[in-house]
Amino acid sequence: MPVDPQLLEILVCPACKTDLELVQLPQATASTLVERYREKFRDETPEVHEGLRCSACRRTYPIVSDIPVMLVDEALPAEV
Repeated sequence: MPVDPQLLEILVCPACKTDLELVQLPQATASTLVERYREKFRDETPEVHEGLRCSACRRTYPIVSDIPVMLVDEALPAEV
C-alpha cells in the first residue's frame, strides 16, 4: 500500500520545514537501506524504492515498507 497522498501533502522536511517531493531511489541506495532496516523487520524483508526529497536542503527521507522515515539522522545526504 503506497503512502497516502494526503499525508504527502502535509509532510515537510523536519530539518528546514520545506516541502518534499516523492523520488525514486537508485537501486544501490535502496539495497543498502534494505540491509540497514532489516533487523527492525524481523518477520519480513523491508521494501525500499522511494524517498521524500527536500527541495531546499536536498536531504532525502527514505520510505521503508510504505512508512516515511522522517528523522534527520536517518536522512540520505544531498547527493543521493
